[in-house]
Formats: sequence, structure tokens, C-alpha cells
Amino acid sequence: MPPTDPLPPEFAEAFAVLRPRFGRLVTQTLFFDATGSTNDVIAELAATGADEGAVAIADRQTAGRGRRGRTWFSPPGAGLYVSLLLQPGKSATDAARATSLLTLTAGVALAEGVQTATGLAPDIKWPNDLLVGRRKLAGILAEGVAADQVVLGFGINVSPAAYPPDVADRATSLDSELGRSIDRGLVCAHALAALARRYDDLLAGRFDAILDAWRQRAPGSRGARVRWQEPHGAQTGITAGLDDSGALLVQVGDTLQRLVAGEVLWD
Repeated sequence: MPPTDPLPPEFAEAFAVLRPRFGRLVTQTLFFDATGSTNDVIAELAATGADEGAVAIADRQTAGRGRRGRTWFSPPGAGLYVSLLLQPGKSATDAARATSLLTLTAGVALAEGVQTATGLAPDIKWPNDLLVGRRKLAGILAEGVAADQVVLGFGINVSPAAYPPDVADRATSLDSELGRSIDRGLVCAHALAALARRYDDLLAGRFDAILDAWRQRAPGSRGARVRWQEPHGAQTGITAGLDDSGALLVQVGDTLQRLVAGEVLWD
């Protein structure tokens, strides 16, 4: 379906107010009443030479996805489904490290944006989820495309309709946590403004500022028991922090292991 033009009023008003804070982002904005995946929209734009900062927003996704190919439930009017085109490899100091820290940077920014817009302060779970208590509020998916470009997508549950009833024990929404309806456009605009600020930190090589902010919002990154699969079988250990490249450190007996990808389950 072609994009809607202009932005719906709930987005247009908030974007107009916060546009000076978008910096190098939101260079192009596409809004869809429905699309398959906003990540796919931005990947297609990247292939045509779109500028960094292009944004796609959908009221509904028919083929939304999360990490490891999971479906991201995306009903109309219930959540935020947003993707951007970024180039973390342009970092002034260490392109590889900047690229590896992009998802963590986005997690910090989304948490900050949600807090500014609503007062709710979500935690971060490595590598890419926002939580309230033990329930998931938002997720992030970064996918590499042409050259050094990355599509960064995020989904935030705004109302309980954003997730199926059978996952209500492990998912939550802004409306549920706050006990009132939230302006999606305002949350989206503050999330993009926070992302612009943290993305500037990333490109300028201010990695410690990002990592410090992440650690402050990730209580489970130290002292929590976790499980994961390796080729030789299941592993368990106790989280021991985050290293400078964004890997999760886990103490397994006398050995400190680095987890850089894969599925980690918190007990």
C-alpha cells in the first residue's frame, strides 16, 4: 500500500514541535496505513540511494518481524512500528565498534524517549528488549543492507491490543502500565529525538557515555542467572556485566564467557 501523505494529525503535531531535535534523522518520512514490514520499506529505499535518516512508520504491519525471524504482532493503532536508515560505520573513531553498539544505543534511546514522553522508565534486557518488570514493552531489530548501511527497526506496545492475549503474562504496553491512553505520535517523536542524540554520541565515538547509560538501565546485566544454547549443549551462568564492544559477560564456573549473539533466557 502506498504511504499516506501527510502524517496523521497525532504524529504531525508532535513531529512539528520536536523537529529541531531530530538532527541528522527524519530526512524523509513515509507513513503507511498498512505495509508488510517497515524494515523492508527502508531496505528498498536504501537500494535506491535514499539519504541516511529516512524513516518509515506504519499504523499496521502485515509481516512485521523480530529477532531470529519471529513474527512481530502489529495490529492497527495499537503500537509504534518504525524503521530508519542509519550508517554507524561513519563513526569518527571506530566504525566496527560503532556498528556493534548500534542496537544497544537504540535501546538506551528508546528507554529515554519513552521516559521523556510518558514518565515511565523501562529497563533494558540484553541485547534488544525494553522491559517493565519482567514483561516486554518494546523490541529492536537491526539489519545490515547495502555497503555500510543498517536498517534499524523498533516496535513499542502502546495499548494491550498490540500483543495477543496468550502472551499477556510476558508482554505489556504503555497504556497498561500508566493506566491511561498515550499519544502515539508524541512517543514516536520523543523516541526519534532521543535516538538522534544518542546516534550523535555513537558517530562521535562517545561510546562510554552510551555504555554507562545502558548499564544504568539494565539491572539484569549483573548477578542474574541465564541460560543459552551452544553447539555442544545448554549452558548456564551468572551475568557479569557488559564489555566495551557490547558483548554480555557471563560467569560459568571459573570461566568468563562473552556472548555476542543468540538467544539468552533469564531465569
